[in-house]
Amino acid sequence: MIKNIAFIGAGNMAGAIIKGLLEQNYPAASIQATTRTTASAERAAAELGIHTSTDNRAAAEWADVIVLAVKPQMLQATCEGLADSINTQLIVSVAAGIDTASIARWLGNEVAVVRSMPNTPSQVGVGASGLYANTRASAADKAFAEQIATATGLCVWVQDEAQMHAITAVSGSGPAYYFLFMEAMIRAGVKLGLTPDTARQLTLQTALGAATLAGQVDVPVDELKRRVMSPGGTTERAISAFEAGNLPQLVEQAMTDCAARSQTLADELAK
Repeated sequence: MIKNIAFIGAGNMAGAIIKGLLEQNYPAASIQATTRTTASAERAAAELGIHTSTDNRAAAEWADVIVLAVKPQMLQATCEGLADSINTQLIVSVAAGIDTASIARWLGNEVAVVRSMPNTPSQVGVGASGLYANTRASAADKAFAEQIATATGLCVWVQDEAQMHAITAVSGSGPAYYFLFMEAMIRAGVKLGLTPDTARQLTLQTALGAATLAGQVDVPVDELKRRVMSPGGTTERAISAFEAGNLPQLVEQAMTDCAARSQTLADELAK
């Protein structure tokens, strides 16, 4: 399905989505983006190969679908500046923490809004996004929002908007958890005698391999873990050390804190 899409904001996430769409042969003539300055618009046009400008209203009036890709702190002012240009366009927001009710209120209430929570691996086409639609979004609206989201990877829908805080805790913030674990593994590998480059290569390939294996076999991850462990062996000793340090409970606490912070920020931004 081809519709005119206007990206309000052309930062990293918008750029990742645009590149993903173009790689899927979405026509460049059906995509526009806006930025705050002429210089940044020119850079975005050169990098992405689409029409860009600094005129949010003109882009919105041209579009069938508007993707709000500005920083959360800027979203209210951006929406209020667009309100007079909104007619029947579908609104897709990738601004973290802002609920659909706030977006609809700022735009004039009678709008279909889909909220998306992508993550940074979207920049290389292996992202994960959570989606939620308000009641004004039709089945066709949701299908098109999913088309946009899948341009950068996996997407899943939630029926309760409150679950977007859990999405934030699992996939939105999740890449940082893995980066922290990789960082610790690389550091430990170096202390065990490997060169930094060797430790990095092995750590990253092991992370990629574990995720790929888990995604391609119909086996629960706890069973995959068990299959690596031999009684009294090396892996069992490592896992025992993690469990003795309460790693599972620490992960649960960290994600609970993340979701709670997401709720707090959403409440603050919606005021």
